[in-house]
Amino acid sequence: MKVKTILVSQPKPKVENSPYFELEQRQKVKIDFIPFIHVEGESGKDVRLQKVDLKDYTAIILTSRNAVDHFFRIAEEMRFKVPDTMKYFCQSEAVAYYLQKYVVYRKRKIYVGKRTFTEMAPIIKKYKNEKYLLPSSDKLKPEVPLVLDKLGVNWKQATFYKTVVSDLSHLENVFYDILVFFSPSGIESLFQNFPNFKQNDTRIAVFGNTTVKAAKEAGLEINIMAPTPDTPSMTMAIEKYIKEVNKK
Repeated sequence: MKVKTILVSQPKPKVENSPYFELEQRQKVKIDFIPFIHVEGESGKDVRLQKVDLKDYTAIILTSRNAVDHFFRIAEEMRFKVPDTMKYFCQSEAVAYYLQKYVVYRKRKIYVGKRTFTEMAPIIKKYKNEKYLLPSSDKLKPEVPLVLDKLGVNWKQATFYKTVVSDLSHLENVFYDILVFFSPSGIESLFQNFPNFKQNDTRIAVFGNTTVKAAKEAGLEINIMAPTPDTPSMTMAIEKYIKEVNKK
């Protein structure tokens, strides 16, 4: 069956030159963006109940832009003035760049990983005497505690925000040729909103190994996968698939 409509389970990109918009024009398909999950911040009181006192830490590990936002939100709520001596360990350049929203970059001690959390290990290892705080969501990737425990550093994880299933009831009678997922939480949201979901002719696109696993466990047939050596991005994988099925 030809592809005409695609639903991406994420917010609409804010940049004009998004690959999704280019894909839409090139392949003459309609792409909608609806987040299947969203983030809700914990209160300062909730964080205190986790026995977290921000003044006890000398370094912050930031794995995402959400972590950046919610760390500074909680600091403000707790009336904690983040000292200039605080060290920031950012999982990627994108996270480090986003940190500039809150701190003067050149005046701070900021250490940047490459992409994955495991790749941050050599950097953290150089600063074994720091007291690390890891502000994160309630769904922490399993590799994170494994890496930090193996390094033997003094660290604590605290839930600063939660991943929450979005209400998708407005989609009950809406059907798309392709549904695109980027996390196990997205798959979970689909079945929480529509417990009787039947895939039928809907194609499923998934990004990342954990999403592949979640989709298979939910009984979904996966039609499009990324990243692969041939298609490192989701848009490339979708475009390759569309070219194959739409020419028939």
